Amino acid sequence: MLELHQFRHSAFCLKVRMALHAKGLSFREVEVTPGIGQLAVFRLSGQRQVPVLVDGDTVVADSSAICGYLDELQPEPPFFPKDRRAVAQIHLIEDWADTTLAGSVRAALLQAAVDDPDLRAALLPDDVPGPIRQVMTGVPTGWLSGVNELFGQEERSAMLHNLIAIADGLTPGGFLVGDSLSLADLAVAAQLSLLRFPASAGSQLAGRGVAGLSDHPRLQPLFEWRDQLESRVFQPDPAAV
Repeated sequence: MLELHQFRHSAFCLKVRMALHAKGLSFREVEVTPGIGQLAVFRLSGQRQVPVLVDGDTVVADSSAICGYLDELQPEPPFFPKDRRAVAQIHLIEDWADTTLAGSVRAALLQAAVDDPDLRAALLPDDVPGPIRQVMTGVPTGWLSGVNELFGQEERSAMLHNLIAIADGLTPGGFLVGDSLSLADLAVAAQLSLLRFPASAGSQLAGRGVAGLSDHPRLQPLFEWRDQLESRVFQPDPAAV
């Protein structure tokens, strides 16, 4: 059986989980503890980042490489259409989502976590010891205030501008490129999970997010699109075991 080594709340790991479900592939999740758990990932894949997919003797790191591997392993439904222009558009959107959008989203979430100790606690892995969890939630906001300087208003405005443009171009139940699910949809939807957590994030996080973005009126169609996409992809069968 396929194994996905992951941090549960990583957008890139969510991207791969969605891809696995979209392909109808059964898999087992292996949760990696930040720090010590990454040593095992390094021994497995030669690098410390997740996601990592294990298929027998084959080990694939990086979400884009994993999705490409899954597309070869299970060609239907395809993540890319036959039209070359559409393929180019998908690659461009995926690259933007995995780089520019991902960086802005992480910074925005970190900024939100500075101001919300409950959010900080909810983001911690389940196996973090209670004393460490208490320390993380009890850190005074003032001690973390410097983090806010990492994400300036200009970067936030640029991200909002781009997300509004996507939201305005969406059609209900539609896709970003063409008329079928592609890697562009998975990449963007996964990054949106850190701005407003979807149901798949669990009861502690579902519906929570970055104030000013998760509740922005112009972005509601985008989050609704994301939720509809997840509900289609995460069907009961096959499920991660």
